[in-house]
Amino acid sequence: MNGNDRSILAIAMTGHGMVHAFEMSIPVFLTYWMVAFDVGSGTMGTVVAVGYALFGIGSLPAGIAADVYGSKRLVIGCLLGMGLGFLLLGFGGIAGLTAALLVWGAGASLYHPSGLRLISTGIEDRGSAFAFHGMAGNLGITLGPLIAVLLLMTLPWRTVTAAFAIPAIIAAIAIALVDVDETAAVAESNGSGSGGSGTGDPPSVREVLTDSRTLFAGLFAIVFAIVVLQGFFYRGILTFLPEILSDSPVLEPVVLLDREVAPSRYVYVALLCVGMGGQYVGGRLSDRYPPEQVAIGAFLLLAALSLAFVPAAAFGVVAVVGVSLLLGFVLFGEQPLMQAVVAEYTGSGDRGIAYGYMYLANFGVGSLGAAVSGAILAYTTQRALFLLLAIVPAAAAVASATLFRYGRG
Repeated sequence: MNGNDRSILAIAMTGHGMVHAFEMSIPVFLTYWMVAFDVGSGTMGTVVAVGYALFGIGSLPAGIAADVYGSKRLVIGCLLGMGLGFLLLGFGGIAGLTAALLVWGAGASLYHPSGLRLISTGIEDRGSAFAFHGMAGNLGITLGPLIAVLLLMTLPWRTVTAAFAIPAIIAAIAIALVDVDETAAVAESNGSGSGGSGTGDPPSVREVLTDSRTLFAGLFAIVFAIVVLQGFFYRGILTFLPEILSDSPVLEPVVLLDREVAPSRYVYVALLCVGMGGQYVGGRLSDRYPPEQVAIGAFLLLAALSLAFVPAAAFGVVAVVGVSLLLGFVLFGEQPLMQAVVAEYTGSGDRGIAYGYMYLANFGVGSLGAAVSGAILAYTTQRALFLLLAIVPAAAAVASATLFRYGRG
């Protein structure tokens, strides 16, 4: 890679890692917010779902904006927006918390379309770049909750959320000072050397609607439905998992060196950590086999693990930890499978808007999983929650089988 490639990759890896570090730290803070604001899981699930929803809903307009105004500007806006959102978390009551999560969600929504565009138009060797980009996201998924857990052992949650904002703001300033050619790869392939950022005027509403109708007229409609189910399960199970684990009788807090330690927090972090291995395996399998076929097995396994989660507590700590780690491995392992499915069932000219719809489905519509899970926990039992959640990946497996039958037949 040349200097421009390395600079672009550094920008993208920084943005990707921080987006997921912030995203996955929210469930850790959730239990503290419930105590601080004296609200139940139903209310808190709705509040968190609002921020997560905007994370996804903003992806489609963010993709359009990246094409017009350039990706680097949107990555900077993402980092500043997330930092501001976490700074605001410490002010006001539940209404202030909701507003702060909306600010965070709006900022976070800017990253994925702009970051992926930045790599695809600026770096010639895109394969290696996307690999490093994915690793940075995985690192953020693991480090965000871990850092939150460690800081919360000694600091109030308001101080910790403010501390999260500092590296995001510093990174935004550093990226603003880096000069890159966002279209270097496109310029080289076209035999010209322009270094512009945006590529044209904003498309009209009519053009966006026309492209969308063309996209959904085919099998992409089934792909979209699968991604909605994927996102619903992802948010539904991860948002309250720290609280569910903390309620497990085999993961009760223990005292070490005169300090209370909650094993459930570290099980949650370990679950996210093994997800890195799951993503690697999922990506390799999608290269060797039809990804929608592999997804059938992954979704069925998620359904089985959901059904086994609550009964595992009766068999002790080894069973709970084992099911949790398997859940994390498969949950993150099916993500690269669905990214490959989107590529399989869209043309190169529709790829940008297709990924915009993917993140809209996953992070936007799928955020309903957090609200639904919170309501179920508030009015029923954990067993009822995991039973419902098992139905979701089972339905995704059926949809994947339908897609495989008609798409490969």
